[in-house]
Amino acid sequence: MRYISSVEELGNIYGQPSAPSLVKEIDYIADVYAQFIELSPFVSLATVAQEGIDCSPRGDEPGFVRIADRRTLIMPDRRGNNRCDSLRNIVRDPRTSFMFLIPGSSTVLRANGSARVCIEPNLLASFEKEGKRPRSAIVLQVEKVYFQCARAIMRAGLWQADAQIDPGSVPSPGKMLSELTNGEVGGKTYDDEWPQRASKSMW
Repeated sequence: MRYISSVEELGNIYGQPSAPSLVKEIDYIADVYAQFIELSPFVSLATVAQEGIDCSPRGDEPGFVRIADRRTLIMPDRRGNNRCDSLRNIVRDPRTSFMFLIPGSSTVLRANGSARVCIEPNLLASFEKEGKRPRSAIVLQVEKVYFQCARAIMRAGLWQADAQIDPGSVPSPGKMLSELTNGEVGGKTYDDEWPQRASKSMW
């Protein structure tokens, strides 16, 4: 196997980026980018630290990532599995990226910057939902914002009905847990009870 070993070699293979791919990158949240963020119900949260990297799915009602100002985004940390992989990384290394998706749109928006984990009571109270507050919020100081080429979404056919597969053909969480633990955790009961557990712990 042959691998690229230098930036120069990479440039020789791919050439120069196109002009639109450069001018779209700015260091603030422009109005058109703000419109995209406010319509997005899903974000991939990427973090890094000495111990490793993490990419975590985050979702809520459209606009759940709040635009505090032209250079600040705030994302509530809703209930999850308490692994805290992303939050641990942010505490150790602030380099963070938000990637916004909107169902039906082939465009992706990325915001890169430096994040902190905030537990200010008044801020958390402002994100309260169904009587429950997030235990923390991720505050991202934006350094770069740009939209992504649509080709990846188009190639994947992500929003096309004929690209969807039967969920029953995908290994379920219960099945994966059962196989990984030799039947000690998970199984059909886990999958059957999951919808009710989720409905009681959504926020």
